[in-house]
Amino acid sequence: MPTLVQLFLIFYGLLQLFPAFQGMTAITSAVVGLGLKQSAYLAEIFRAAVNSVDKGQIEAGQALNILGWKIFLHVILPQATLNALPATGNTFVSLLKETSLVFTLGIIELFAHAKMIAGGSLRYFETYLAIGLLYWLMIVIYTWIQHLFERDLTAPYRRSVDEFD
Repeated sequence: MPTLVQLFLIFYGLLQLFPAFQGMTAITSAVVGLGLKQSAYLAEIFRAAVNSVDKGQIEAGQALNILGWKIFLHVILPQATLNALPATGNTFVSLLKETSLVFTLGIIELFAHAKMIAGGSLRYFETYLAIGLLYWLMIVIYTWIQHLFERDLTAPYRRSVDEFD
């Protein structure tokens, strides 16, 4: 489902179906809508990451008579987290980009500010270009930080050149 449709259904539709949601603010609707969408993607990412860990890891833990939850917590989960990290970063980048849609609910965020500035100055191209560059800069900074984080987490798993000499 498109994110915009989901945001509208939550903000405008839930009120009609469930009167208990009468006092839901636009920010709450945005958080719930974006959270539901991204959590579905993250659930699938982590499911695939757990399934990507070799079954021999579980069998080795069982052979050592380690409890199932300890195998998962100390063996499977660390490896699955490393496998899920790149896709999780992509999901966060997608979420960052999709925050520009919440202005349709009346929330004043980065894109809404740009729209107001562009409307007042009639400099639409320059304003939207500046906002596009700002989003791009935020994503570049985030991906750089994620790269450093991934590098640090994978350090114990990298082979040094000296091992092959």
